[in-house]
This record gives sequence, structure tokens and C-alpha cells, in this order.
Amino acid sequence: VQLQASGGGLVQAGGSLRLSCAASGRTFSSCRAAWFRQAPGKEREFVAAIDWSGGVTYYADSVKGRFTISRDNAKNTVYLQMNSLKPEDTAVYYCAADLGGVGVRKVQEYDYWGQGTQVTVSS
Repeated sequence: VQLQASGGGLVQAGGSLRLSCAASGRTFSSCRAAWFRQAPGKEREFVAAIDWSGGVTYYADSVKGRFTISRDNAKNTVYLQMNSLKPEDTAVYYCAADLGGVGVRKVQEYDYWGQGTQVTVSS
């Protein structure tokens, strides 16, 4: 599975962005998928995850109620709708995928990673 993230950019606080993660590979519709982010000088952290069907989602407390993860398996794409953005959301955002496991919130749970897309939120 190969992943390509896009949709990042510069936005003012309170604004919105939608990230996309396009996947190649026939097994993607069987994969769970997630978004992580990494700010300068910080470790990569979990943002949101979604199961293979799109029926179950998980969120970090810091983004709950503001971000929404979704997927379209017909298009092999996962999305992250980000609303009410804050300066502390500034980071490189990475999409990830994996065929399955126990947890969803750790970097080590995922085998496939995209290249990252920069999100910058100005105050």
C-alpha cells in the first residue's frame, strides 16, 4: 500500500482545511487508517483513526469535536476535515494504514505511511 497525503496549507485560526490521503493497492479497503501529526521538536502524535469500513472512528482529545476522519473505499481515499483550527494544530500531518492490530493510537501500529503535508495555522 502506498499513501499520498495532500491538502495542507496556511490558514488563519478558526479556519478549516480538508486533508486527503490517496492510497494505491488492492488491500487498502481492508486497512484501518489514521492521521498523525508532528510539530517541530516534538514526537509524532496520534490525531484520528478509522476502521476499514468507516463505521468506527477514534480521536485524540485535543481534536475531538473539531476534526472528522472519513473514508471512501471506492476512491481509496481517507479524509481529515479540520475545523476551528488553532495555532497549536500547526504540524506536518501524516496518513498511515495497517491491515489490523490491537491498538490504533501508536506509531508502531502502522506499517504504511505517506510523505506528510504541512498545516500552518496563524494566530
